Amino acid sequence: MARRWLPLLLLPLLGELWGRAAGWGALGAGDPARPRVALTFDDGPSPRTPELLAVLARHGVQATFFVTAPACAAFPAELAALEAAGHRLEAHGRWHRHALLLPPWQEWAQVRWHPRPGQTGPLLYRPPYGGHSPWTRLLARAAGRQVALWDVEGRDWTAADASGLARQTLARVQPGSVVLLHDGPAVTPALLDGLLVGLHERSLSAVPLHELPPRRIGWRAGWQRLRASYGG
Repeated sequence: MARRWLPLLLLPLLGELWGRAAGWGALGAGDPARPRVALTFDDGPSPRTPELLAVLARHGVQATFFVTAPACAAFPAELAALEAAGHRLEAHGRWHRHALLLPPWQEWAQVRWHPRPGQTGPLLYRPPYGGHSPWTRLLARAAGRQVALWDVEGRDWTAADASGLARQTLARVQPGSVVLLHDGPAVTPALLDGLLVGLHERSLSAVPLHELPPRRIGWRAGWQRLRASYGG
């Protein structure tokens, strides 16, 4: 009896391994031969957005913001400021919940939502936490969305100081990297400033994700992501 249910029990694990950890078929890092790095921010807009905009403007850099529906409703002025500054808006969902906590009909609504559905170019969706259910990719494809992941985390959700986080992030960044930061933590503006200084010293340009541009994660890159995720 237990064996009969085993495939159903393994489905969530396989979705996470395939979709998030390996990232096969999602958009990931760009061409390593081009001296570009994409800056992306999740979870905004927030009261911290003006500080991030000030740092980005001081360095003459634009970025991609993966925003949530509740944050857009709560902070319309900050959302308008992002657009006015020329930054790219993409979707982080109607709810900031892991995909495994959403029934399929809610995940369908989650994947379909976008802050600017009339935006030119492919519409991107970054699942909260990068999390996948067994249906995430199928739903994204049906909705005409491309799942966009990352390869470097700024880890601004930890208690570490900004200079240490900037050093750690720069140590992992390679040409073509997609860097994940967050719109909200108090440490992020200072971390961003240190990161941009370090990128400039390495002659790496910071660009929005669509200007990288990202590439689909293939089998080899997926295996590398899996090994990195599990310490291989």
